[in-house]
Amino acid sequence: MKKKIFVLDTNVILHDCMSIYHFEENDIVVPITVLEELDQFKKGSSLINLQAREFMRELDKISGDKLTNNAISLGKDRGTLTLELGKSFTPEMKASFTEQSADNKILAVAAYYHKQFPDTQTILVTQDINFRMKAKSLGIMAQDYETGKVRNLEALERGISICENIDDKLISEIYKSEEGVKKEKFDLEQDFKANEYSILKGASSSVLTHYHADSDKFTKVEKVKVYGISPRNAEQTFAIDALMDPNIKLVTLMGKAGTGKTLLALAAALEQRKDFQQILLARPIVPLANRDLGYLPGDAKNKISPYMQPLFDNLTVIKHCFAPQSKEYQRIDKMVETEKLLISPLAYIRGRTLSQIFFIVDEAQNLTPHEVKTIITRAGEGTKFVFCGDIQQIDSPYLDSKSNGLSYLSDRMDGQHIFAHINLIKGERSHLADLAGSLL
Repeated sequence: MKKKIFVLDTNVILHDCMSIYHFEENDIVVPITVLEELDQFKKGSSLINLQAREFMRELDKISGDKLTNNAISLGKDRGTLTLELGKSFTPEMKASFTEQSADNKILAVAAYYHKQFPDTQTILVTQDINFRMKAKSLGIMAQDYETGKVRNLEALERGISICENIDDKLISEIYKSEEGVKKEKFDLEQDFKANEYSILKGASSSVLTHYHADSDKFTKVEKVKVYGISPRNAEQTFAIDALMDPNIKLVTLMGKAGTGKTLLALAAALEQRKDFQQILLARPIVPLANRDLGYLPGDAKNKISPYMQPLFDNLTVIKHCFAPQSKEYQRIDKMVETEKLLISPLAYIRGRTLSQIFFIVDEAQNLTPHEVKTIITRAGEGTKFVFCGDIQQIDSPYLDSKSNGLSYLSDRMDGQHIFAHINLIKGERSHLADLAGSLL
């Protein structure tokens, strides 16, 4: 296969500081403008600041005493890395772009390599769609950074599987058997993965099922009420089953607003409160419109409070299922007071050892794959993780539906015996909210 030249944009490195090693045997070019932009991100505690610092350390390590304007080998079975100085605008660029912006300077480097090496394909790699369009308008190939992206997003979004034309006798057997029915009894072409949920339909009956890969059996899934919350559809029934199953240590719940993701997770956690030392609810703080938290008035607690309010709203919904004088209602208040139930920004969880904890991460679509990995690898004995989110509502400018941590986690863990994924389709908040989510 003929070598290619990949010119990297700044946002690729801010997304993955080790991206230079993910282009196989092809050569990498990093324009000097990228280093100038990374310099603006090196201070701070967010992930992009960490990525900027780590890339600079890695660049320093591989360059050593070599000159970086010469090609540096990236190792066996990999290409080379060149730190390229600025290049003059081509006549086409001068006629089209008057501004000496960072993007245009990077584009000038890509145009230089495109012209200088006509027999080698030069490709600009950027997560900026508009930047890709600008490159293509000049005849330069451009593509998104694909490493770590989910390749089969449709499978994650399809919701539950439905198998029809099932023998009613087999459906009746599933209802009667506590241990389940062997999959081999069913004439099914579909392959089932561990903890896959489905509806088996016959001519006159149907059953909600949970497939167990270890025993190769289907077991029935019944509607169960958890701490005052009853499932309203099949997907919610499946979600509660996964949330209540002690053998499933990791659950991802996807779905649009109002499908009950966080509410079901919290209710299931409260139902199992005796099995865990603490219930943690956390969410990443992503300020909208690029406004920093410091812009908000008050102390740290006041600044964070608006971002945590949706979690308290779900807690209020559960409390209102009971009378104020009931023990269930009062128990929630006491758990919050003693921090047996703790609602906190995700950044505050860093550094903790998470043992015997029911950990719910809300708005997980705003996490990067690296952040998700960092969270889960802190799990100790007896901890259960639930990641909830809507991959169509991503606030981070560096993520999309295929590259965010929630999609990445669901895709990579698919088929594992301790993992279950549920996509909630139907909104249950209200008819108005469901209609708005579908049409607007």
